[in-house]
Amino acid sequence: MARQRRTFSTDFKSEAGHLVANQGYSIRDASKSLGVGESAVRRWVAQLGQERVGITPKSKALTPDQQKIQELEARINRLEREKAILKKATVSSTGRCNILCCPPDWMKEYAQYDYQRICQWPEARTMGAVEEGSVSQ
Repeated sequence: MARQRRTFSTDFKSEAGHLVANQGYSIRDASKSLGVGESAVRRWVAQLGQERVGITPKSKALTPDQQKIQELEARINRLEREKAILKKATVSSTGRCNILCCPPDWMKEYAQYDYQRICQWPEARTMGAVEEGSVSQ
C-alpha cells in the first residue's frame, strides 16, 4: 500500500523557515520539532530567503508580498489570454479586422473613446453625430 503524501500550508512552511532564519534553530532541530524531513525544512528556508531578496518562486509563495505578486501575475496572464481570444474573434474570414457598426446615438456618446474602428453610417455623418477626426480610421 502506498504511503499518502503529506501537504503543508504556506503558513506552516513560513513558520518553519522563520524558526531557522530568525530564531536561530538549526535545520535538524527545526525538522525534529516540527516532525518533517530535513530536506523539506531546508527547501522552505531557501525559498524564504529568496523571497526576502525579491525572487518570485515557481511554487506557492510564502511571504505576503510574493503572494500578491503571484496573484497579479496570474491575473495578467488571464487578461492576456482573453485579449488574444478577442483579437482572434475580430478577424473576419477575409483576414481583415471587423468594423463595429453602431447607431448614431451610440456614436455620439462613445466615439470619443476610440476603442475600436467605428464605421460611420451615412445618417450619423449627416446628423452631425461624428465630427471629423473623432473616430480612428
